[in-house]
Amino acid sequence: MKTLPDESVDLIFADPPYNLQLGGDLHRPDNSKVDAVDNDWDQIGDFDAYDLFSCAWLEEARRVLKPNGAMWTIGSYHNIFRVGSFLQDMGFWIRNDVIWRKSNPMPNFKGTRFTNAHETLIWASKTKDAKPTFNYAAMKALNDGVQMRSDWTLPICAGGERLKNKEGKKAHPTQKPESLLHRVLLATSNPGDLVLDPFFGTGTTGAVAKKLGRHYIGIEADPTYADVARKRIAAINPTSEDLLQVTQSKRALPRIAFGSLVEAGLLKPGDTLYCSQGRRTAQVRADGTVIAGGQAGSIHQMGAHVQGAPSCNGWTFWHVRQGGALAPIDVLRARIRAELQV
Repeated sequence: MKTLPDESVDLIFADPPYNLQLGGDLHRPDNSKVDAVDNDWDQIGDFDAYDLFSCAWLEEARRVLKPNGAMWTIGSYHNIFRVGSFLQDMGFWIRNDVIWRKSNPMPNFKGTRFTNAHETLIWASKTKDAKPTFNYAAMKALNDGVQMRSDWTLPICAGGERLKNKEGKKAHPTQKPESLLHRVLLATSNPGDLVLDPFFGTGTTGAVAKKLGRHYIGIEADPTYADVARKRIAAINPTSEDLLQVTQSKRALPRIAFGSLVEAGLLKPGDTLYCSQGRRTAQVRADGTVIAGGQAGSIHQMGAHVQGAPSCNGWTFWHVRQGGALAPIDVLRARIRAELQV
């Protein structure tokens, strides 16, 4: 990470060692051994050693992140609260914690505690005032038109997605599912953004980034994992750019004034606007105001005036005649926005 330029990365997804420090082998009721996480890379040491390790990589993450960039980090109860505390101490601003609820978690075979059925993700911006990417409307579309919540029910990596080594065993003990990274990258990055994963493993972040048209940097100390990641990502065919566009929230769209419709010739001074039932009308003026009920003002003011309402969204209230039918003037605004984006 020290070789990367300052403020060069749009998004970081970090899946650091959890420092589990498991006490002995774990067996199922049939006495078969559980393939638990006991790798050397997860054995950082005591709390002091883990804290030093965490602060070191977090400091580099903060350095390489762009001012409006953001970072995700994931962990379990073993480490996530310590990492979250360091994030805040360093000036990161936590925007959400997200619970990944595993639909198919590993049971607690000893029966000594609750089944560990979730992990916690922290989404943080570099500062409180930063404006990181958040594709809110895309998340709502992904969730069948309902606002996406901060508890995500997704399965752990299994079946055909689970990478295997030559012996037929798991290539990596903690491979994350692509569905999790798909949601993270779709929500908080855009095509062409640069995503950094400082604990790359077998390359789930890179695989999803390539599928979604993001650039990526993966850092991995284990050459075996790195080799698996390279082969995995090389086999992915990129998706065409037009299919990578997502639903934008209205706040992210270019602001269009009603007067722009007059300037563009989509409406002319003297044209009539109608409410959806056609009973209330207004006339367009050359400066982008309208006259209704003997008063002049913006489309919003006059929409509220004719209804006797405190406020009104004039873009959806007022309509124009098109092909014998009434259409909201918002369709004209959408036409100008499309031309601007092209």
